[in-house]
Amino acid sequence: MANNAAIGFVGFGEAAFHLTRGLREAGLCDFVAYDIHTHTPGRGEKIRRRAQENEVRLLESNAALTEASEWIWSTVTSDQAAVAAGQTAPHLRERHIYADLNSVSPAVKQAIARTVTATGARFVEIAMMAPVPPYAHRVPILAGGPHAAEFRERFTPYGMRIEIASREVGTAAATKMFRSIMVKGMEALITECVLGAGRYGAEQAVFASLAESYPGMDWKAMADYMIGRVVEHGERRAREMEEVAETLDSIGIEPIMAAATARRMEWSAQIGLKQHFGGEAPKGYREFLEAVAEIEGAAPATRPAGRKA
Repeated sequence: MANNAAIGFVGFGEAAFHLTRGLREAGLCDFVAYDIHTHTPGRGEKIRRRAQENEVRLLESNAALTEASEWIWSTVTSDQAAVAAGQTAPHLRERHIYADLNSVSPAVKQAIARTVTATGARFVEIAMMAPVPPYAHRVPILAGGPHAAEFRERFTPYGMRIEIASREVGTAAATKMFRSIMVKGMEALITECVLGAGRYGAEQAVFASLAESYPGMDWKAMADYMIGRVVEHGERRAREMEEVAETLDSIGIEPIMAAATARRMEWSAQIGLKQHFGGEAPKGYREFLEAVAEIEGAAPATRPAGRKA
């Protein structure tokens, strides 16, 4: 496979945008993408603007994408990962490597692998172990499957941080998935904590008490960051946690916490917090509380005199 082979993205959302930005800065320059929402009002404008910013050529079909590239990276929402693979598979050939970067269950990764390899193309399982934007292409990655080493060899020289989880497809996804119970569970917990404490102006006292129990953690900064993630990515996180819950259930573990986390993430999406902030994260938890009060028609959170956020 030629070293200058284009990378073709199935889906050009946040992950693809930040990955192409980082890889371009690292020296790769040939990117194409196909996104079903390129011409969708309200979404297409952002996709086209970001593609132009990163000099990514937007194509009009899966067939055009596979014709123009040899490396295919799937970066869609978790509920569309298998669909995207099925739509792309008829156009895959032996020269292609299809890397699935989506947050899905081990079983879904394995099903996608079967879809891809049935065409003669090669498959790589990718699990991104941290949010992409702060790291861009340097986000920590676990790769899995028989061709994981080929993926690592190709992209490590450009600064990508790739570890091989296993030659078996599913191990990387399991690692990321069950880590999500902690990470997204903490996001849901701190969101709910601040929602309640904010109604009484008690959040600063709660943060101070938590700091006594868990020294070294800046709880206000954590609230600002984690609640921002819930606002900006609540819908996607809800779908991911539903995947986690289904996987736990399939192996005989009742998904009590995973299901509850999905509900809190879904709540954020349903009341329209992301739209309220124009698709961005709030500047801090106080702005979040004010937005919730406005959206739900509640009185603004009370605050003892002289206390600052």
